[in-house]
Amino acid sequence: MYKDSFKILGQIFRAACSEDGDVEGFEGEMEKFRSAISECKKMNGWFYPEFVRMQLMSLAEMLGDEQLGRFCKKYKTGSISPKEKKVKIIAAGNIPLVCFHDMFCVLMSGCKLVLKPSSKDSLLPRLVSETLKKINPDLTDRIIIEDGAPEKFDAIIATGSNNSSRYFDYYFAKYPHIIRRGRNSVAVLSGNETAEDYAALADDIFAFYGLGCRSVSKIYVPMDYNYSDFFGGIIQKSDVMRNPKYSDNYTYNKAIYLMSEQPILDNNFVLLKEDTGLNSPIGVVFAERYQDLESLSDMLRNMQDSLQCVVSNAEIPGVETVRFGEAQHPDILDFADGVDTMEFLGKV
Repeated sequence: MYKDSFKILGQIFRAACSEDGDVEGFEGEMEKFRSAISECKKMNGWFYPEFVRMQLMSLAEMLGDEQLGRFCKKYKTGSISPKEKKVKIIAAGNIPLVCFHDMFCVLMSGCKLVLKPSSKDSLLPRLVSETLKKINPDLTDRIIIEDGAPEKFDAIIATGSNNSSRYFDYYFAKYPHIIRRGRNSVAVLSGNETAEDYAALADDIFAFYGLGCRSVSKIYVPMDYNYSDFFGGIIQKSDVMRNPKYSDNYTYNKAIYLMSEQPILDNNFVLLKEDTGLNSPIGVVFAERYQDLESLSDMLRNMQDSLQCVVSNAEIPGVETVRFGEAQHPDILDFADGVDTMEFLGKV
């Protein structure tokens, strides 16, 4: 229904990330996004311009002909919700425009969007809403930003932490809903990785400073693995220390581990700690050794409700993986938590 509108939005995203990019007729909108790329950091100290650009370029790829075409071929967009139900999105704010795919799905389904932006990521979702209305005036009354009193809605998609999800479960139980909880992503190394593999893995770990659910927070390595290979392969990401928020987290966690005499490895910008947990603190990557891929496969499949994606070039029996460097660039058909949002909207 709104395929062409989102295609133009993707072109604006791409142009905004280029000094000489241009989208005829939408020069003003393009300049607003260029301004927002730098303004975001003032509102949220984690939203450095390079990561805002990275997100916009990833979304531009998602809204290109190839991915949009596959999406529209799979779903009969625009007629999934003929009764024009209102779907409320309670957005997270951990990474820039993390709510975009939900916004896209709601509008493409034919539902009306009621958006409650996160205070940590308010500028970009509002700008996307304004831009879509400029591109297609038919969307003017189909996108509602909830600023004051709660708007009425027929279904809800809410994303938050494990603690906030319990609140969502209680208050929205009577509505059709998708409640998303905290998840983590992991990488499985075989010991045969190339320099290019490690460089790509570094992007999976450090993009958005590890704050996204698709950010790799833990690595699984063979029993005889030498961690110097890992540290040498990711050295190019040392510039994350330029962000005071990241460096403060790194320093704090280092102090905690040292005072409690917990063994860690340190390369002066990230700590490596052998740990069976998944959710490592900012500035820390957990590691765990495995005997063989078959036993690791059983472990990962038992944890599937806690995992967003598994990054590896190895063939892990029964486990779906993405290649190094692809974790932060989901396909348009990659639904968060493996829940098909369009299928859900078709039942509202």
